[in-house]
Amino acid sequence: MLVRFGVFILWLIHFLPFRIIVAIGNGLGMLAYPFAAERRKVGMINLRLCFPEMSEAARRKLVRAHFRMFMRGLIERCILWWSSAERINSLIRVEGIEHFEAAKGQPMILLTPHFVGMDAGGQWIAQQIDTVCMYANQKNVYMTELLLEKRARFRNQHLYSRQEGLRPIIKGMKENMPFIYPPDQDQGVRDGAFIPFFGVPAATMTSVPRIAKMTGAKIVPSITRVLPGGQGYVLTFYPAWENYPSGDEIADARRMNEFIEQRALEMPEQYFWLHKRFKTRPEGEKRFY
Repeated sequence: MLVRFGVFILWLIHFLPFRIIVAIGNGLGMLAYPFAAERRKVGMINLRLCFPEMSEAARRKLVRAHFRMFMRGLIERCILWWSSAERINSLIRVEGIEHFEAAKGQPMILLTPHFVGMDAGGQWIAQQIDTVCMYANQKNVYMTELLLEKRARFRNQHLYSRQEGLRPIIKGMKENMPFIYPPDQDQGVRDGAFIPFFGVPAATMTSVPRIAKMTGAKIVPSITRVLPGGQGYVLTFYPAWENYPSGDEIADARRMNEFIEQRALEMPEQYFWLHKRFKTRPEGEKRFY
């Protein structure tokens, strides 16, 4: 009941002007920071690992800024879920669209790392073309169903749970539907390897080069930046990676992590530092969290 009430409040918020919605998100982020002790601790641990030269005060400042951005990402979903396509598009500026257009009509992996604006970029993409993507089931069944409904509100999007594996994804890609893939969360090393991320061994999926090899897919990174105030978002498509896959899955995964590092350095407050990125450790190594 509490979850449904929260969704109702979110629905009401979407009627407000965007600048007010932004202010609500920032305010909730400031309120959440002192109370979300566990996530605050995770963020600080991640920053100590990734930026050992950064002062503790600077890390705390960055985590505070991330909380504001993180809550903005959550609250601004109300626009993505219930507002018109016209309103959504009015908030998104697209750069590098020629890279997206050049890869259409053939297998494509849209590499979308976990930055807070990723859902906004995803909704723009969903208005342009049918896609395939994977999702993780939420603890609350109602939230799982709601997320699926809202992510598929435009065109004919195909969403598959992780439990269904890659077979339906590969099938969709062979029908020239782009695969929207966020590759940068810790899912263990059963289908991956320990690859440095900011110099720290991180469980990293090596499925991107394998899928690209199976399907002949182009890898087109897409990153969405949240702009300050009521300015909206910038969705940037990058040139398709050349010589990928290279035949060396470890080198290919390292290239992917290095690309994500570069983008995180450009907007560190917008990367998902609250995720336990280094939860899985090499055998014999102590846990960080």
